[in-house]
Amino acid sequence: MSRLLPALLVLAATAAGVTGYALEGRPGLAAAPAPPPTAAEGAADARERARATLLADPTDVEAWIRLSNAFIAAGETGKAVEAMEVATAALPQDVNLRVQQGVALVAHAEGEVVPAARLAFDRASQLDPTHPAPRYFLGLAWLQAGRPKEALAVWRELAAMTPPDAPWAEELTRMIGAAETMAFLGVGERAMPPEAAAPAGGGAR
Repeated sequence: MSRLLPALLVLAATAAGVTGYALEGRPGLAAAPAPPPTAAEGAADARERARATLLADPTDVEAWIRLSNAFIAAGETGKAVEAMEVATAALPQDVNLRVQQGVALVAHAEGEVVPAARLAFDRASQLDPTHPAPRYFLGLAWLQAGRPKEALAVWRELAAMTPPDAPWAEELTRMIGAAETMAFLGVGERAMPPEAAAPAGGGAR
């Protein structure tokens, strides 16, 4: 498993962050609030370091991800998306860049798993079917569509393959609990037919 994976999964927080803004936060449903000035200042430093690295080696995947994350931390999500467009055009077969592209798109959409983000995660899943990020965001898309049972099906499958000490394990458990509560309360039982309500990019796999 890639050493970038924990950082990518934890960085879902900046895209979806109900638990507040933090570069080492956790994924969630609502939009991330604006970072405090100290975070923005740190992001500027990180951005310049990443740029310097990429000037020397434009194929450095970690540097591209750091650059995108620095833009997200500074609230410049449009630039984070642009950075990932350049990176994925240059390195289209890198699964971690495809995941980060999806994260940037979710951040730019203020926490919503929009169709473009789903497409990025779908491409990541095609490159590596075992990568957990696409499954997490598919479940989030189902939950945002008011379909907690579908979200649970995806997230329980992900939980079964998640090590107990994984950085995203605690948040995944919390989100499963939230989806279970929604399902118990009957959310989604009178929703539109699955073919109409399915998140863009396909249904649960």
